[in-house]
Formats: sequence, C-alpha cells, structure tokens
Amino acid sequence: TDAAYRSMLGDKEDQSILCTGESGAGKTENTKKVIQYFAFVAANVGGKKKASEEDANKPSLEDQIVSANPVLEAYGNAKTTRNNNSSRFGKFIRIHFTNIFAIAGADIESYLLEKSRITYCMELERNYHIFYQLCSTAFPELSKEIQLEPNAGKYFFINQGMLTIDRVDDAQEMKDTKKAFDTLMFTQKQQMDLFKITSAVANWGNTKWKQR
Repeated sequence: TDAAYRSMLGDKEDQSILCTGESGAGKTENTKKVIQYFAFVAANVGGKKKASEEDANKPSLEDQIVSANPVLEAYGNAKTTRNNNSSRFGKFIRIHFTNIFAIAGADIESYLLEKSRITYCMELERNYHIFYQLCSTAFPELSKEIQLEPNAGKYFFINQGMLTIDRVDDAQEMKDTKKAFDTLMFTQKQQMDLFKITSAVANWGNTKWKQR
C-alpha cells in the first residue's frame, strides 16, 4: 500500500492493488488495512481547515471512507464453513486523490453477490450478518419499529444454519453498523427504510402458501 502511494506521488499515475486468494486467506482484512492506511497518510495533506462550525460537525471524508466497510460487511459478508467473515461479493474500490495527493473521494463497484444465500444456507454456515444484527438486543425500539423479533431462530430464511458466531457479539456489531451509517450521513429515514426492507425479507420466509 505504501509502495502504491509513493509510486502515485512519484510517477503521477494511477496505481492498482489486487487482493486475491482462496476463502479465509485474508482478502477482507487486508482490504480494510489498505483503506485505513490511505486514510491515515492522506488525512492531513494540504493542511485543510474547517470552513465553518457546520463543517466541523461533519465527519471527515477519510472517516467516511473507512466507515464504508462495516456497512458493506453487514450486508455482504456471512459465515461460511471456512471463514467467519467471508465476503460473498466482489468489489472494486476506487480512491480518488487531488493534485496534492489528499483524498478527494471514493466509489465502490460491487458484483456477483451470492443472492442464493438469502433464502438458503448450509447447516454450518450463516446468512448475511445484518439479519442477526437486527435480531439482536442492540436497539429494542428499532426491533418494534421494523417488526422483527429479537429471535433469529424464528425466521426460516435465517435459521437454517448457525445463529451465532464464536467471539462475535451481534449486538455490538449492530451498534457499529448503525454508527457507520451515521458517519456516512445516511438520514434516519434512509436507515429505517433499509432496515425495514431487510426485516421484510426475513418475514417473507415465514409466509405460508396453499393452493385454492
């Protein structure tokens, strides 16, 4: 990561980093470190100052880029037989820099999401993290609002495999996800809409059908 950043400074050209490997090799964790490093080295470039009190209350661009990870992991990562936090989708992350090499923004393209996991997973695996986070006791008032009981075992789509992961606290993870949404400046309504749609998917698995 440092070599790529220094090459960008020296050559004035775009640089690419490819994180590849088999399941459990550490692609997700390494991607986090890459993003954190860029945010660290580019945070104070140019000596930017807050223009107003309103700007001072806004999260920094670097903080927002780092906070994208908890949201992506909640909705795109799951436990597999080989990895407790496996990315079930591919992602292409671009970090944009100014002409003085401060971070100017970022965008992420995602592809090949494992959608089949939403309705079925194997016995030793688990559905996407967000379902179990929303079924935790992190925000009882939220559970009532989105009509999702704090009992993941009740919902067919998400109770086919394991309900918990060793050394992972779903309630704390939910708090981290919520904090990341706030840092990314999602409004409360936008967050609630996302959570309601997620709850609807879990409840959809419990619908009963019969031919008339």
